[in-house]
Amino acid sequence: MLSRPKPGESEVDLLRFQSQFLATGAAPAVQLVKKGNRGGGNANLDQPLLQDRRDVVTLDNLPDSPPALVPAPPKRARPSPGCPLPEHEDPEERLNRHDQHITAVLTKIIERDTSSVAVNLPVPSGVAFPPVFHRSQERQGKSATSGKRSIFAQEIAAKRASEARVLPVREVVSTLDPPEGTASCEALTPREQGCQLPWGSRGFQGPHLVTGRGLGSQDAEQEAQTIHEENIAKLQAMAPEEILREQQLLLAQLDPNMVAFLRSHNRTHEQAAEKATEQQRPGGHSAEVTGDKPIVPTSAREPRQEDDPDPGAPALALPVTPHKEWVHMDTVELEKLHWTQDLPPLRRQRTQERMQARFNLQGELLAPDVDLPTHLGLHHHGEEAERAGYSLQELFHLTRSQVSQQRALALHVLAQVIGRAQAGEFGDRLVGSVLRLLLDAGFLFLLRFSLDDRVDGVIAAAVRALRALLVAPGDEELLDSTFSWYHGALVFPLMPSQEDKEDDEDEDEEHPAEKAKRKSPEEGSQPPSDLARHDVIKGLLATNLLPRLRYVLEVTCPAPSVVLDILAVLIRLARHSLESATRVLECPRLIETVVREFLPTSWSLKGVGPAPSLHKMPCATAMKLLRVLASAGRNIAARLLSSFDLRSRLCRFIAEAPQEMALPPEEAETLSTEAFRLWAVAASYGQGGDFYRELYPVLMRALQAVPGELSTQPPRPLSVQRIASFLTLLAQLTLATSSTAPEPSRSCSPLCNPQFCVRAPEALPSLVSLGSTGGHPSLSLAGSASPFPFLTALLSLFNTLARIHKGLCNQLAAVLAAPGLQNYFLQCLAPVAAPPLTPLSAWVLRHEYHLQYLALILAQRAATVQPDLAINAALHHSMVLALLGRLLPGSEHLAHELLLSCVFRLEFLPERASGGPEAADFSDRLSLGSGKDSGCGRGALLAQACQDLPSIRSCYLTHCSLAGASLLASQALYRGELQRVPGLLLPVPKEPLLPTDWPFLPLIHLYHQASDAPSGLPPADTVGTALRALQWLLVLESWRPQALWAMPPAARLARLMCVFLVDSELFRETPVQHLVAALLARLCQPKVLPDLKLDCPLPGLASFPDLYASFLEHFEAVSYGNHLFGALVLLPLQRRFSVTLRLALFGEHVGALRALGLPLTQLPVSLECYTEPPEDNLALLQLYFRALVTGALCPRWCPVLYAVAVAHVNSFIFSQDPKSSDEVKAARRSMLQKTWLLADEGLRQHLLHYKLPNSALPEGFELYPQLPPLRQQYLQSVTSGMLQNGVSEA
Repeated sequence: MLSRPKPGESEVDLLRFQSQFLATGAAPAVQLVKKGNRGGGNANLDQPLLQDRRDVVTLDNLPDSPPALVPAPPKRARPSPGCPLPEHEDPEERLNRHDQHITAVLTKIIERDTSSVAVNLPVPSGVAFPPVFHRSQERQGKSATSGKRSIFAQEIAAKRASEARVLPVREVVSTLDPPEGTASCEALTPREQGCQLPWGSRGFQGPHLVTGRGLGSQDAEQEAQTIHEENIAKLQAMAPEEILREQQLLLAQLDPNMVAFLRSHNRTHEQAAEKATEQQRPGGHSAEVTGDKPIVPTSAREPRQEDDPDPGAPALALPVTPHKEWVHMDTVELEKLHWTQDLPPLRRQRTQERMQARFNLQGELLAPDVDLPTHLGLHHHGEEAERAGYSLQELFHLTRSQVSQQRALALHVLAQVIGRAQAGEFGDRLVGSVLRLLLDAGFLFLLRFSLDDRVDGVIAAAVRALRALLVAPGDEELLDSTFSWYHGALVFPLMPSQEDKEDDEDEDEEHPAEKAKRKSPEEGSQPPSDLARHDVIKGLLATNLLPRLRYVLEVTCPAPSVVLDILAVLIRLARHSLESATRVLECPRLIETVVREFLPTSWSLKGVGPAPSLHKMPCATAMKLLRVLASAGRNIAARLLSSFDLRSRLCRFIAEAPQEMALPPEEAETLSTEAFRLWAVAASYGQGGDFYRELYPVLMRALQAVPGELSTQPPRPLSVQRIASFLTLLAQLTLATSSTAPEPSRSCSPLCNPQFCVRAPEALPSLVSLGSTGGHPSLSLAGSASPFPFLTALLSLFNTLARIHKGLCNQLAAVLAAPGLQNYFLQCLAPVAAPPLTPLSAWVLRHEYHLQYLALILAQRAATVQPDLAINAALHHSMVLALLGRLLPGSEHLAHELLLSCVFRLEFLPERASGGPEAADFSDRLSLGSGKDSGCGRGALLAQACQDLPSIRSCYLTHCSLAGASLLASQALYRGELQRVPGLLLPVPKEPLLPTDWPFLPLIHLYHQASDAPSGLPPADTVGTALRALQWLLVLESWRPQALWAMPPAARLARLMCVFLVDSELFRETPVQHLVAALLARLCQPKVLPDLKLDCPLPGLASFPDLYASFLEHFEAVSYGNHLFGALVLLPLQRRFSVTLRLALFGEHVGALRALGLPLTQLPVSLECYTEPPEDNLALLQLYFRALVTGALCPRWCPVLYAVAVAHVNSFIFSQDPKSSDEVKAARRSMLQKTWLLADEGLRQHLLHYKLPNSALPEGFELYPQLPPLRQQYLQSVTSGMLQNGVSEA
């Protein structure tokens, strides 16, 4: 017995087994048989095995058919022996050429625009459409040569044969749609008319549409036939003209789609009738010819309009002539070939109207009347086909195409449009904002969906469009150019300023990093669309953008341009906020991929020219991304240094000179610059200093090479930036920080030129950017000719030297005497509107405020050492006050230092020692109506205020305190306490640190504390706080009035009224009364009084009438006739102010008139301000008269308002304006009659004989000894009529 092969035996053993088996001649264990064919034929088993073309292996006890598998294994086809595949043909190409699967068709489908197509509901029908063909209805007369042709093929052949027989016959236009130029029924004979009517045809013998199948009864067909006969009878009773008229009326009312449906349905029945006729008469024609003209059935005579156009209309000019041999071109459908015609002429008459904006493929806006050739590919659109270019709607539509090239092209064009819009190229040629329109249309999420595409070209176009949308073209250029400035690494977050109030209240208690990680429930539950409406970056992050970008970088390995676009988008996301930077860092494998792929420590340069791929090649943009992430916070910088092995990479790129790197020169320079900047950012937190010793020789060698590199002419910008970054690194590592200096140019100052800070044309509140378009001019803050960076660095050095050696202060302060610096300070103090607070203005103003702060601190140091030699102390003090109200968030340390050392510095008030108090007293004595003694004069008050400056400073440091956590973070940054620096990302600049009314803050705090106190008790040390605040306000009003220019006089008056609303005793204090009286006199000066406007909105005040109503109520309750309180009550009652204030006093608080005993001589303004012009409010005049008649207003306890009321009532009762209404005339006549009948002879004499106001007289006005003749006549006419009426009534 032969043994079987065992495991481990070689091929030689198998051959030996085979020879042994053949030598023995034993029967095989298996048998080869020929399996039968699939058609059911019997297999011939008697044939020899060698003659079988296919062999089947059979085993014992094994069924012939294999068991069923679920799912079945895939079948593999093999070529038949007779048809081998050619060797030169690619199998894949042959498969694609013969592929008829539905997917091969769907890939060619492009979405069609259906926005302008009318939607019509389907027409209900009771029959099946198209009619169902049954096998039992097969024609009996079919030819015997049909063979095995299918039923469908037979029907198509019959249809073509019938059409071929009908075409030679001359067709007559259907009566349902007679074209122009055809003969009407009036020109036909009665016999012809009868033949052309519908019921004259063979196919009209029964109903076609109403078949009765929908009826449930058994007599449905009989009912339909009855209806049909009634319709025929009605038609026969009508004249042909009536039938045509009714027919036209129906065609005008029916839907064209319904008419087309009826015609096609009727045509189907006529064809069926024609086939039945052919079966009965095989050799006959389908239409009878009578005379010269054929008469065919209505449906057969009625071709479709698009198939047989009007013979009189011009033929459609086709670029080619159809031939019969062409497939599916036997019937020419003209409507479908309209697109092959030439474009219609450009409609130039509409170019002056607003038209849809169209762009070319480069994103340029095309003029409405531009005529471009069609070969440019700008006319492939339906709307306004004659105009070149594509609208935004059409580009949006193209992004949903099935063709990947079209999607990529649309995204590319949209990216170009966004870039040009942000650069301001469109200007005022477009109505509205392009970016706002795109975002409202969902462009943001269209880009996000496009990133999920499988085609690399679409992904690249989507990334490019996303970069164009998020990254402003010049933002990074500006931020990089100022990195080496004084605290230039600190930047504001590029996020919207709308934040929740809870976040603002908890800013001091919660750490910024913890607050960034915390997410409010409301924000977490919002969908991305709602988030994107308020903040585009938050909306994008909510769509899992970061994992997708990581996948594109790591898996797809895109082209270099796509890599740079993705890194730019990540940088923009990191600049948004600390929360966004944290999410970028914590995205799984994102930063790891960036460091591994684009910051390798070893690489090889692939050829000369641009690299085909950035993977495994160092990239400066990747290093910049890490630097921006590190700037967001201390913890992020520490995690980057420890978790991603940045120490070795920093050493690698810093130790080697740029010219020695195997990289392009520009890329090597930029990479070295970014490495220096990343180390400088880490050094700002006190990190990365441990390998300073390792790189010390490298740093010293680079420092020695700086003069040689700067001596090259012209200097290379990249080399200059690298040197500046290197020096910034040394300054951060060592923490150490002339006579003629350059002067700050006013043309470079954004504070002196607010037009530099205008909002970008495409600025959106939900997508914050600096708004820079790149290529900033040389005469700008960041321009090449700007002296601000050098002056700021020089003043910083001078302050460091003055702090170390105070003896050098005077020599260093000589730079402050430069005329250019003085002119610059004067320009900054000019009363102009401050620049609007935008991201760009906040960024540039922060650098300008650094220069001003350093100059003022240097002046303060010099004034402290030698007060007598202080130069321009008043100018410097004015600049300190102006700067204090302008500092932005992030500069809390600067504001605190100004309050502590400069604002209340006695050396900055040279008026104290140069006769300022005496000059104030002399000015008050020259003023009209001044009768104050020298003990309480303004000079004495100013002298006392100068002595109390330390107490005033303590008061304002308490009430102008800044947020604790923000102040500590700012102090750590500016003092170089690196271990306490939380991050280099500044707070959002919503508004300046201190309000414009910061000098009034102590008074406002007292007012709010008194209003919120439950028991009504005044807060502690109320008198001292109010006294110090009023003293400082008097100093500013007298010697620094420009410091209060930002507050209008009406706002200052409202805040001064708060002193009287604190409690019932504060205004009785003698020092408080003296100070308030002095401040009130300053507000009532003739040059200030015209600017006192109480009718316009006031900053920090909701409604002045409401405040005045509270003031009147408090005066009525606690004043007890206080003259100063009364003067403040009377000041808003001037005639030029709102009548609401006077109505509040005479209508609701008449009892307060009894306490207004202010003498006429102490009135702070002229009496004419109350009496001129005459009052025209009838309600107020009646209140005046009632108060006078009832005795509520008399000269003993209210002399001022008594004179005012008498003047206005006298002017009213004697006015004879013919334009007055009947109501006013009746009221005037009645008031004069009542005046004539007054029992009080003194009041009657005053009202009738009033002449002019005169505050020198006891009554406050002059009287006529006798009435003028005109008034006397008018009085007699009124009173005589009254007497006659009285006699007649008696």
